[in-house]
Amino acid sequence: MAPHGLILTITIALGAAFLGGFVAARLRLPPLVGYLGAGIAVGPFTPGLSADPAIATELAEVGVILLMFGVGIHFSLEDLWAVRWVAIPGAIGQIVIATAVTALVVPAWGWTYAQGIVFGLAIAISSTVVLIRTLTDVGLLESAHGKIAVGWVVVEDLAIVIVLVLLPPLAPVLGGTAGAGGDDLAFRLAITAAKVALFGVLMIAVGTRAIPWLLEQVARTGHRELFTLAVLVVALGVAVVAAFAFEVSLALGAFLAGVAISESDLSHQAAAEALPLRDAFAVLFFVSVGMLFDPSFIVREPLLVAAVVALIVVRKWLVSSGIVLALGYPIRTALIVGAGLAQIGEFSFVLSEVDRQLGILPAEGHDLIIAAAIITITLNSLLFRSIEPIAERLRDVGAVRAFDDRRAGALARLERDRADKLQRHAVVAGHGRVGSLVARALQRRNMEVLVVEQDRRVVESLRDAGTAAIYGDAGHALVLERTHLDRALLLVVALRDPQTSRRVVEYARRTNERIGIVARAHTRDAAAYLKKAGANEVVLGEEELAIEMTGYALHRLGVSPQEIALIARGLRAR
Repeated sequence: MAPHGLILTITIALGAAFLGGFVAARLRLPPLVGYLGAGIAVGPFTPGLSADPAIATELAEVGVILLMFGVGIHFSLEDLWAVRWVAIPGAIGQIVIATAVTALVVPAWGWTYAQGIVFGLAIAISSTVVLIRTLTDVGLLESAHGKIAVGWVVVEDLAIVIVLVLLPPLAPVLGGTAGAGGDDLAFRLAITAAKVALFGVLMIAVGTRAIPWLLEQVARTGHRELFTLAVLVVALGVAVVAAFAFEVSLALGAFLAGVAISESDLSHQAAAEALPLRDAFAVLFFVSVGMLFDPSFIVREPLLVAAVVALIVVRKWLVSSGIVLALGYPIRTALIVGAGLAQIGEFSFVLSEVDRQLGILPAEGHDLIIAAAIITITLNSLLFRSIEPIAERLRDVGAVRAFDDRRAGALARLERDRADKLQRHAVVAGHGRVGSLVARALQRRNMEVLVVEQDRRVVESLRDAGTAAIYGDAGHALVLERTHLDRALLLVVALRDPQTSRRVVEYARRTNERIGIVARAHTRDAAAYLKKAGANEVVLGEEELAIEMTGYALHRLGVSPQEIALIARGLRAR
């Protein structure tokens, strides 16, 4: 390229990414699709203006480092632990099944079983970015379904870190052209494991203390740009040390650097400062991936592309949903988690890039992954639209109802004596942070409370404590029928899922015209939605937060409690 190759490459890549992302957003598609399309447009396989692939690939390495650094910063052991019973076995089981199925299928394409294993790993990893964006758009990110899906994809991200560490020493055995022969495999694996262990120990013993201490000292200077620079130096520095001193992947080093920061008091500030840098270089990474894709490949191999898309969408949806069902969760939860994971994205590209450098996959493998990613990400929003109709039809199937009842067992209904005694009781749908607080407050007033919850362990613990509770999807009419809403005095809908909340409210209002219904909502649209469905009162979280903050501010200014109460009432009325 011309003398200013680096500047031209960054300008062309970011400019094309901006246009592609903007068009994708206007078409209600994830911007990631636009970034990949931009890479294709400025790549060597399409006419017109083109960027330098070599420079773009170097910049993409920085994107990988910052992506993994961001995953490390946002990694929360507490959140993962809350859904460990489904996220860990589910993610591991799905990866194993995906890899095995792909390895059995690819010989029909002329590939080896070893290539099938590597390709299966690449298409088993879902996109965290796409999943979170989709769950946010449909209002399910903070729901029980969303927490399971996010926990699941975090386990997948951790699994890909392990795979990235093991691939280089295993490359010769898997048919790769890079590295030494396969004779000393056990020795090389032992050396790799020892280096990773040593690096991990150093990061735990030294990094988790030294890195937060360093950031704290920099933060005390009061110079924001210096703090941003410190975060960038930590991310890149630890990754480079990991790669050159310990010969482990850049990705692992960056991830552990993020984990070291995640437990410090400055983790949120570090994440905020790193976010713009991460986003910019991640965009360059996606553009560089697109530049390596030949769009004519889809025309040349349409059946192969369709087969891979089916492997990702159909197989991942069915397998993931089946695992969630097998672990005791309701049908709708299984469908939501399965649909959310039925796509591939950023870490599939990372693994594909490593495979390409090691020479494991055939040339068409990289093209297949990019083509499948673009198609599955585009299809993902359509899959979510089909969840409700499918769930409704399945609920009406007698065999499915019988299966649900058998699986739920005694947790699905109360003992007859206790059910007969329920009179003028409160039904609390959802026993999370909000529902549990409301339930305890009502019980302190000696009111009988019946909890509906879709986490079996929560139901079991509530029953052990003497609280009436049943297991099931609160949006299911059969489950609500067992709460005896016709005799209830109050219904508290503490669910985060607006669609399920509306079904609960509608059913309750049809069953008992006099029952008092209070529900939670996160947006004005959802609040109006629930009001129209029949809720007497809808509490909008952000508005209540604003009212409480206003009340405190007025109190500090000397306003009387009576006047503050009147102002709060007026704000709620508006």
